[in-house]
Amino acid sequence: MSEASKSTGRGTFRTLGTLSGLGLSLALPAATAVSAPAEMPEIPFTHRYQAVQHGGFVRASNSGISCWRRVDPDVEPCADVRRGAAAVNSNFDMLYSDVDRDPNTYNATRAELLLPPGARVTYARLYWGGNLRVGEQKPPEDNGRVLVAEPGGSYKDVLADTKVGHRDGDESDAYQASADVTPLVRRFGGGLWTVAQLNIAKGSSDVGAWGGWTLVVAYEKADEPLRQLSLWDGFTALGEDPEADVDAGDDDDLDADDARPADTGRTVELTGLDVPARGAGRVGVVGYDGDRGVRGDSLTVTASSGRRTNIGDAENPFNDVLNSTITDFGRSVFKRQPDYMNNLGYDADVFDLGPALSEGARSLRFRFGAENQGQFLGVLFVQADARR
Repeated sequence: MSEASKSTGRGTFRTLGTLSGLGLSLALPAATAVSAPAEMPEIPFTHRYQAVQHGGFVRASNSGISCWRRVDPDVEPCADVRRGAAAVNSNFDMLYSDVDRDPNTYNATRAELLLPPGARVTYARLYWGGNLRVGEQKPPEDNGRVLVAEPGGSYKDVLADTKVGHRDGDESDAYQASADVTPLVRRFGGGLWTVAQLNIAKGSSDVGAWGGWTLVVAYEKADEPLRQLSLWDGFTALGEDPEADVDAGDDDDLDADDARPADTGRTVELTGLDVPARGAGRVGVVGYDGDRGVRGDSLTVTASSGRRTNIGDAENPFNDVLNSTITDFGRSVFKRQPDYMNNLGYDADVFDLGPALSEGARSLRFRFGAENQGQFLGVLFVQADARR
């Protein structure tokens, strides 16, 4: 296993206490300030964590921004869009969601982490990202920093601990950052987690405002089936060179000067699996700037048996799989504050892999097709039954 795929159990946290009455300038005093993490316009997908254990993956997720008012009078009203009507973020003036009532923070949102009773956290990673170029320009210096509060707790400053994917082009200024938060989640467990201060822009533009966060947690529990858990991450634009496939086993950084012609999709190949026939499984995906109702984006998986399966469900049709939803098997299964169905450019979905595993699998090849060149893929995690 490469260094990138080992869980070190080390995270970076600074306890700030409650922020009411504190200026944000106090969040990182000069004596403790750290330099921003390095950034790259493209980060290849690599293993972040893998294990074979009795247990699984859970995740909490939310978008940090939503519609406020229409800039196109012919589209659905914002209230209907929040309930799930098809619309794209560029049709609206976008405003931060903010649930903590703290004047010193912005775009604070909550989501519930549903850890099974008695589960032990083995790894946890927080991902966040968004678009910096909208009506309000946001500086990239704070891309690698967010505030996180455990259930019922106070904010901690969390800093990215790896390179930040940051691409300025294609009319957007998009990024994703992440940090190992295993000690924090292991200590405080399940419940409503709050993430604030996502560095995303608000307002309106032809591209639109979007952004959000996802906490992915691997756990161990003795009475659950033996499963193979695999978490990959990176930052790659969809709708590009189909020959430039992303190999999950390749840890080499992509040359930032590489130029790629525009085309239609990307592939991530996951190897080293040992799934028995008729095994159960699920795949989680975090993507950016997918539009609800705009057809053309898709996800297929091909198992080593040769079986090819279209991925989707009732809420995420195969030809609109990145459609601004946060669902498990097409349903909202955990609490979110706010809890919008159309998240206007942020996707964090979990899909059923069972049909692709009917004949077992030694490898899985995921193929992402894109509706345009403005979409980005950030996280892929797979939970699958393991042969005993």
